[in-house]
Amino acid sequence: MKSSFTARPDQNWLRALMFTIFGSTALVVSYFQLYFSHLGFSPAEIGYLYGIGPLISVFSNMFWSMASDKYRTVRKIMIILLGGQLITGVLLANASTFAEVFVLVTLFYFFYYPVYPLSDTMAITTAHKYGRNFTSIRVFGSIGYAFFALSIGYVLGSFGPEWTMGICIGLAAITLLISFQLQDQPSGGGGKMQLSGVWDILKRREVFTFFGCVFLLAMGHRMNEAFLTITLKDLGASEGLIGWSLLISSVSEIPIFLLLSKYGNRYKELPLLTLAALMYTIRLLFMSLSDTPTSVVLIQTMHSVTFGIFYVTAVRYITRLVPDNYRATGMALFTIVWSSASGLLSGTLGGLLLEHTGRQTFYLTAMAFALAGLVGFGVKLLSSLASRSS
Repeated sequence: MKSSFTARPDQNWLRALMFTIFGSTALVVSYFQLYFSHLGFSPAEIGYLYGIGPLISVFSNMFWSMASDKYRTVRKIMIILLGGQLITGVLLANASTFAEVFVLVTLFYFFYYPVYPLSDTMAITTAHKYGRNFTSIRVFGSIGYAFFALSIGYVLGSFGPEWTMGICIGLAAITLLISFQLQDQPSGGGGKMQLSGVWDILKRREVFTFFGCVFLLAMGHRMNEAFLTITLKDLGASEGLIGWSLLISSVSEIPIFLLLSKYGNRYKELPLLTLAALMYTIRLLFMSLSDTPTSVVLIQTMHSVTFGIFYVTAVRYITRLVPDNYRATGMALFTIVWSSASGLLSGTLGGLLLEHTGRQTFYLTAMAFALAGLVGFGVKLLSSLASRSS
């Protein structure tokens, strides 16, 4: 009998790709802010740099994902995106002024953000090909995030934040090499992708209200994500402790991913999404009350019952709502709401709030967004139960 790696090389190379892609997430989402702070930028300027990526990704996600659906290729698009990341990363490493960094990080994000919905699309298609669950591949992203969150923290703690862009370039190069080993998968089903179909999807009430609730919940999540490392640094945490904080949050989601992979189909999506929104509200309330690095690190364990439950369930919900031939575009729409639109507002609003009102008000505002998302998902759940009983 052939080994698993020999029998299913596309599945295993895709797992390796997930490992390195989400390793770069740990760097870009969590350590770029420290690098920008090292360059002397203010919290508001860091917020603008964080926010410009989601703004650009609104267009780049749709552009590249619709191209993937139209030409029925994911691998070639991924190679272009990773090559673009490598080139812009080299240029960004040599920039120092705010204007230079702003322009180059905008270009970097144009290639950076679309990788995630496309990799999820490829994971969904590959898992379906082998009769596996999507999370059996996606969990390697969590493992990669955990590994790199800790290791990057110690490297930067030992050698300084000026090594940030060197690590970014190295990760982009490794991921690009792995992408050449992937087997291409059509991004959707057999039907032809039409631009008008995207609008038809968005006009559906169930889809529109879902994205509205996702946006509110994402605002709380992204505000915490964007400024977590800054918060820890202000409370006196070292780069090593920051790495442990990111490690704990990432590792905590792995058992949830595995449990939902095995038992998740036994439960409806809306109750799980409502539960995740409740846990987000509690998590951000705790963050507003914490005043030590240790307490912040402990609160990070709630990542398991917030993001862990939400992400897997939301992907499952999207694949049920959106036709197969719009799969990449549907994931792009989800990413735009979850990462792009919310990231744009949370970065700019969050930076200003943190700088002018302080940490407690910042996190209470984030909690208010999560609470609004909880109300939205709760209303959808009650409506669903009422329609089922009538």
